[in-house]
Amino acid sequence: MSLINTQVQPFKTQAYLNGKFIDVSDETLKGKWSVLIFMPAAFTFNCPTEVEDAADHYPEFQKLGAEVYIVTTDTHFSHKVWHDTSPAVGKAKFPLVGDPTHTLTNAFGVHIPEEGLALRGTFVINPEGIIKTAEVHSNEIARDVKETLRKLKAAVYTAAHPNEVCPAKWNDGDKTIAPSFDLVGKI
Repeated sequence: MSLINTQVQPFKTQAYLNGKFIDVSDETLKGKWSVLIFMPAAFTFNCPTEVEDAADHYPEFQKLGAEVYIVTTDTHFSHKVWHDTSPAVGKAKFPLVGDPTHTLTNAFGVHIPEEGLALRGTFVINPEGIIKTAEVHSNEIARDVKETLRKLKAAVYTAAHPNEVCPAKWNDGDKTIAPSFDLVGKI
C-alpha cells in the first residue's frame, strides 16, 4: 500500500539539534511542511555527503516554510558525536533524528530488518501531516537535494492552487496545467 496521501503515524523520539537534545513527534511535524530524509546510519560514507547537501540548501527549505529532519536508526547521542566530529554533518542546523526502536523506519516502509538500518527514503509531508511525496532507493545511491526541493516546491504550489498540476520537469515559476475536458488528448 502506498503512503501517499496518508497521515503520518504517531511517533515520539529524540533528536540532536544545535547543541541540544529535543523531542520530535508526529505533532512536531504539523503546522509546517516537513521533509524526512532517511539514511542507513551515522558514520557511514554517503550519508555525510547527503547531510551536507541538505545543509547547503537549508535556507531554501526555510524560505518555503519547511523543516528538514535527517533520520537514522542510531540514537540521538550518536548524532551528537556525528555532528561534532564530521565537518560535513557539522553544517546541519536541522534535527538529526534517532530511531533506535525502528518505529519511523517501519512506519515509512524503509526498514531493512536483516541489517537494522534504513533505506534511503525521502518524504515530503504537508502541514496537516499528510505524506505528499515518497522516494525510496538502494543505499549505494546518494540523493541530490535539489530534486527534493523541486518536489517540495511543486507540493507547496499545488496545495495553494488545487485546480492545477505541475507537469514533468516543472520548476518554480514554470507554467502549470489546469486539467479540463478540453485538454484530453491535446497534450
